[in-house]
Amino acid sequence: MSDPNPYADDSYKWGPPQPPGNPPTMPDGQGYGYPAPGATPAYGYPQPLPDSAAQPGPGYGCPGPGGQPTQPGFNLPVQYGGTGGVPMLSFGDITVMNDGIVTPSGTMPLKGAVWTATDMSRTEEKIPTVGIVLAIVFALFCLIGLLFLLMKEKHTTGFIQVTVTSAGRHHSTMIPATGPETFQMVMSQVNTARSMSA
Repeated sequence: MSDPNPYADDSYKWGPPQPPGNPPTMPDGQGYGYPAPGATPAYGYPQPLPDSAAQPGPGYGCPGPGGQPTQPGFNLPVQYGGTGGVPMLSFGDITVMNDGIVTPSGTMPLKGAVWTATDMSRTEEKIPTVGIVLAIVFALFCLIGLLFLLMKEKHTTGFIQVTVTSAGRHHSTMIPATGPETFQMVMSQVNTARSMSA
């Protein structure tokens, strides 16, 4: 190994001998991947509008004039703001309209829907840090400082799960619990949705 890098001269030394290559040439100053000046663009380039088109039509996914898209599997039109049902209730990403249930997975019929709510929250009660500090400070002066240990602080964590099943479709959402009364508020809305679904 007298040469520190035997491949430093960039010569091809392995396999059968190769003919010398030439770099690719581009006619008329054309760059790689771009059409030649004055030539029609190839596939993948924006095509000019035909002469019969006065202006471009609606964008991809938007209905044309007077058209309403439908969800696959159901012949219910997608509700846009102000064009269809009226929103009555909302549970996270589930919206109950006066004629259907709109979820991210599609629109479901309101009649015959089954609603369930599960409380997955918990409320902890503990002595706050300020109560412990005040109890220690005032315990040195008099025993009245021990009354600060009676201070309690409630903290609720977790979620309320709301599930709806209708026409063979199923969707659930999680609503964050902000206090011990959150489950009662959600249950009153679920009971309203149940009466609308009957």
